[in-house]
Amino acid sequence: MWFSKAWNPDGLATHMRYWRKLSLALILASKGAHVSIVARNQARLNKALQAIEVRLHLERILARSDQLLAVYSFDLGTYAGSADALGAVCKPHDDRSPDAIFNCAGSSKPMFFVDMSEDDMTAWTTMVTCSKEDDARGAKGKIVLVSSTLGHMSLVGWSSYSPAKHALRGLADTLQSEFMLYDGMDVHMFFPRTMFTLGYDEENKTKPKIARDIESTDDGLTPDVAAQGFSKVDRLSRRRNSHIYHLKRDSKGHAHITGDIITTMFRPSTRGVAPRHNILLEIGYDLAATVRLHLAPPRFTYLGVQIIAPIWRNGVDKRVRAHRAEHQQHLRDSGFFS
Repeated sequence: MWFSKAWNPDGLATHMRYWRKLSLALILASKGAHVSIVARNQARLNKALQAIEVRLHLERILARSDQLLAVYSFDLGTYAGSADALGAVCKPHDDRSPDAIFNCAGSSKPMFFVDMSEDDMTAWTTMVTCSKEDDARGAKGKIVLVSSTLGHMSLVGWSSYSPAKHALRGLADTLQSEFMLYDGMDVHMFFPRTMFTLGYDEENKTKPKIARDIESTDDGLTPDVAAQGFSKVDRLSRRRNSHIYHLKRDSKGHAHITGDIITTMFRPSTRGVAPRHNILLEIGYDLAATVRLHLAPPRFTYLGVQIIAPIWRNGVDKRVRAHRAEHQQHLRDSGFFS
């Protein structure tokens, strides 16, 4: 609870699904891990594999002689596709399941609830293929699911996205408990803030203006920063990089991993009965239950300019109500009232 052993990926088989994938794969490969990446786009996969090989060559890293780097094109939107992908990943390793699975697939398409279609209502459901297959194989290792800060809270404009992230948190907590029935299976969940990925510009195409306004002070994370901290083994100073300080928790065995102080403040007050790893610190966060003032510049977040969460929420609610007239016009223009 107070001290935990760092996770070392050297020689382990790791499987991930294109963010986060490439940045994380580069780091894991440089540490000697066998890396498999699964995504739909074969061209991007080929570029990713080439980038990993070039990085290892430039850094003159003498990786394990038996180190395997592979990419696979599969549609992970169905159970059958996910099962086939896992089978392909396991085959070069004598059908052994990966030692660590990073579930990074998915995209964000923010919109108002009234604008959602039937497909939008059902497309967010997640697969649990890997966990079932690992149970059946008696595998040992880690499964890392990726949620979002919006898995701890939610606001206007995220009705097509946030419910899935809350559900994913429920899945992670359930699997964390259920996997105690098996020896050696760990489940972690990462709650990143805004991620500046290839899909971020696409996300903003459908994101309502009020949602963009509310998150305008979020300085976000780059995939490289997230991956560096997410796979970090060494203990880091908070002052060196506050993002990496929080993100290093996976290598320390934390069930819920946060990437910034804001999400860290939400985490203890919404985590329910998920495992805690520093009770006194968590109690301190929970009692504070603070987030930055919505008008404060991002730099003040880390200087302690904070306010009680309900007051912050009241400020956000005022901004939402001020958007009513514009939203009504949006509904008229889209034919919602016809």
